[in-house]
Amino acid sequence: MPGLEVVLLDVNETLSDLEPLRARFAAVGAPEHLLDPWFASTLRDGFALAAGEAAAPFLEVGAAALRTLLAPLPGLTVPLEDAVQQVVAGLSTLDVHPDVPEGLRLLADGGLRVVPFSNGAAASAQQLLERAGLSELVERCLSVEDAGRWKPHARSYAYALGECGVEPEQAALLAVHPWDTDGARRSGLVSGWLDRRDVPYPDVFLPPDVTGPDLPAVARALLARQPQLP
Repeated sequence: MPGLEVVLLDVNETLSDLEPLRARFAAVGAPEHLLDPWFASTLRDGFALAAGEAAAPFLEVGAAALRTLLAPLPGLTVPLEDAVQQVVAGLSTLDVHPDVPEGLRLLADGGLRVVPFSNGAAASAQQLLERAGLSELVERCLSVEDAGRWKPHARSYAYALGECGVEPEQAALLAVHPWDTDGARRSGLVSGWLDRRDVPYPDVFLPPDVTGPDLPAVARALLARQPQLP
C-alpha cells in the first residue's frame, strides 16, 4: 500500500484562530457570543448550497448569515451594513493557532507535501500563512471556490486530489471539524481530527484515522503510519 504524499489542511478554525473576532462583535454593539452561531450558520448555509448542487463564496455566505443575526439586535452602534463589513473584515486579520507552526514543520520535515484546503478563498489562506511567516512550508493553497462545492461534498475532495495529482489513499485531510474528517474518509482519504476542545467525536460520523489535541500531535500520529524505508 502506498504511503501518504499530500496532507490537506482545513483552514478556518483548524489553522486560523477565530477568537479575536469576538472583539469585532463587541465593537459594533453585538454580543461576543454571536461569533459561534454566526460561524455555524455560515457553514450550515454553505453546506445547504452544496447539498443543492450549488455554491457561493465564503465571504458572501458569511455576510448574509451575519446580516440575519445582527438585524434584529436593538443595540448596534453602527448601521447594519457597516457592522457586517466590520466583522467580516476581521477575517483578513486573523493569526494561526499557537500550535500550527510546529505542526506544519513536522509535516514538511516528514517529507509530506502540505496543502491548505479551505472553504474560504485560497488567497485568504495564503495571506494567513504569510502573516505567520509560514508560507514556505506549504506547496500551495487550494479553495473549494475552484471546486464548485464546499467541503464536505465529494466533489471538493476530488478536486483537491486532482490538483495534487494523487490517489485518495495517498492523501490525508486534517481538520478540527468532524464533518470534514468524515467527508474526507468517505472520499477515500486518510483523516486526522484535532480535538482542541476535548469534546466527544460525533458517533454519526466515520471515525478519524488519527486524533490528537493539536496539530503537532496529529502530525506525529500521521507520520507514524508512514511505511518505513528499508
